[in-house]
Amino acid sequence: MKRTLLSGSLLGVSREQPAEECLTPQPPAVSFNKADQDGLLKNTPDQPENPKILKIAIIGAPNAGKSTLSNQLLGRKLFPVSSKVHTTRCQAQGVITESDTQLILLDTPGMVNAVKAKRHNLEKSLQQDPWESVKLADVVLVLVDVSEKWMRKSLHLEVFKCMSQNPTIPSILILNKVDLLKDKGCLLEITDTLTDGVVKGKKANVQSEIISSHKKTKDDTFVKKDDACWNSTEQSQGSTIPDPSLDAPADLTKKKLMHKDLEKVGWAHFEEVFMLSAISGDEVETLKRYLMTLAKPGEWVFHSDVVTTQSPQEICDNIIREKLLEYLPLEIPYSITQVTNLWEEGSSGELVIMQTLLVAKENHVKIVIGPGGQLIGRIASEAGRDLMNAFLCDVRLRLSVKFKK
Repeated sequence: MKRTLLSGSLLGVSREQPAEECLTPQPPAVSFNKADQDGLLKNTPDQPENPKILKIAIIGAPNAGKSTLSNQLLGRKLFPVSSKVHTTRCQAQGVITESDTQLILLDTPGMVNAVKAKRHNLEKSLQQDPWESVKLADVVLVLVDVSEKWMRKSLHLEVFKCMSQNPTIPSILILNKVDLLKDKGCLLEITDTLTDGVVKGKKANVQSEIISSHKKTKDDTFVKKDDACWNSTEQSQGSTIPDPSLDAPADLTKKKLMHKDLEKVGWAHFEEVFMLSAISGDEVETLKRYLMTLAKPGEWVFHSDVVTTQSPQEICDNIIREKLLEYLPLEIPYSITQVTNLWEEGSSGELVIMQTLLVAKENHVKIVIGPGGQLIGRIASEAGRDLMNAFLCDVRLRLSVKFKK
């Protein structure tokens, strides 16, 4: 029995590689001195002889793993990550510079519609930033959390709308959290659904036996190394047949395209499909190397020492906020106001930070502090470690909690 699935263009398949091929330069630290960071951002980029550049928008539903993927690609934790929705509140940029190539990552909030934004009193940025990022991008990464059944059945409606209104911008489907799937065989079905069985404008017939006969390895890769049909784009191109739906006139209007695609559950215009785990880093290096190949000749936007456009204070606030979201219940973390009272370099070169957390209800003070101050101590300890990773220096972080209407 045969069933229609896409062939080729399925990247992110694990391969044995020499260790040196996976090594990438250690990204520079972010300065905790605002003046230094601002000066670096204003610096004239140190252009190589033949510079190349690629702007990448990362979009998807809330909690798809966009910030986690950005952090893995950057090689340093700079964007907040939490199991709670709307951890990322606005567009933030990360910069990867290797050799003559610069990648600019546009990390965005999870896409929400106007009704939900109004219902939860969310900032306008949560609606606007993903759309603006896509318009600025050379390529769009569409993240889907395949560990959630309801998310893998169809692309998020807001993602659909955004892609339909920007059909000429190349897009790549990223199936994230594949490590949480017990049955890796269902990835073929998910891919077929989310792409309408079309990638790079071609379809193919693939034996259904591939789904049941592949062997799961110890590290949960979903396809065997020696499966020729899935091992490389070049090997699978020969079995592809043209997709009749792609023979439509080139001047198809956005309106018609959007109407046509919104009736479907998949987007038939993806250039490639990657399967990875952003949290563990599995196959992220493969994606990064591929993105490097997409870069086009063009002047760099930032100096090679720039890792993010965020200010040191923004990085600090976001990381502390991440911990508040992770450890505090219900609406409490969303109503906390962060006030930095002290930010200075200590006698030994360490960064000393004192921040007050203002809570909206008096009974929230005890909840945030926790029994014997254990919870606030844990939040400060974990946030401090993440800040050390960002600034590459010792950090002494002290948090206090106060009630303020």
